[in-house]
Amino acid sequence: MVKHTEPDQSLINMPSLRAVKAFVAAAKYQNFTRAAESLCVTQAAISRQIRDLEIFLNAELFDRVGRTVALTSAGTIFFDAVQLSLLNISQASDRIRKHNYRKRVVTVCCTPAFASLWLTPRLSKFLKVNPDIDVNLVTTQNFLAMEPGVRPDIFVSKLSRIREGYCSYPLVHDVIYPVCTPDYLRLHPEVSTLDGIKSGSLLNLSPYGRAQVAEHVDWYIWFGYHDVELDARSMTENQIFSSNDYNALVQLALRGQGVALGWHYLVEPFIEEGALVRPVQEELVHKDSQHYLTFNEEKKIDDACCRVRDWILSHF
Repeated sequence: MVKHTEPDQSLINMPSLRAVKAFVAAAKYQNFTRAAESLCVTQAAISRQIRDLEIFLNAELFDRVGRTVALTSAGTIFFDAVQLSLLNISQASDRIRKHNYRKRVVTVCCTPAFASLWLTPRLSKFLKVNPDIDVNLVTTQNFLAMEPGVRPDIFVSKLSRIREGYCSYPLVHDVIYPVCTPDYLRLHPEVSTLDGIKSGSLLNLSPYGRAQVAEHVDWYIWFGYHDVELDARSMTENQIFSSNDYNALVQLALRGQGVALGWHYLVEPFIEEGALVRPVQEELVHKDSQHYLTFNEEKKIDDACCRVRDWILSHF
């Protein structure tokens, strides 16, 4: 004879975990739209889950005031009880998941230029000797307003303080000089002087969308540093092509389309292999313009994150 298990009322009478997650997110952000973004669902889904939870509890959990919401007394009691429980569940599941997953995922956030010109050319060697690590690369020009829920292990940027809970390591300051291909220099020997470069085809870095990346240096600023007035170019001289995508400018320079400004830490490999040359020796050494590796302090005991951090630092 089969023995039936008695109904477990403590489990039966619990609300939906999905509804509880929606409630905690709404209480945390005091806004249903932001709660929806944090859980990657729609605002309607958040509203429906919270409405079902309020029906289940027979209590109003939020006071709706315009676009914001505030916890009621019942909502405050419930939030105090469930937020710690959800945190414990999250931490326990994260530990189990990481323990059972053979490879460790390390998230690195940097500019598109650093990703294309510095990181990816070197990454294959690192991954070959660290087969247990998967790298998740996130590129952005806006480090202060990232998508909800994105918390990289490592940032590489011009910002020494990005958010709380991170420590910074200085990498390198900016050294900036003109670069072009050997063929371009051979066909345009005049670019071996500053006046010749000024009159030639210039590949120029635009400031648009780069306000958080760095103190902006373009051809106008670089020539001004060397007491050359770029605005004095005549209408018959070659064109200036501008882009806020530095990688695009380097690719154009590699195709012999003109002279670009080279940030040494990014173009050094092209110089060493002879793909690019320095037509003049003048340079701008910007010692106050520093690049940093910013590291999530919670990951100091994470061996995979520390290996990626130390590998990047070792190159500087």
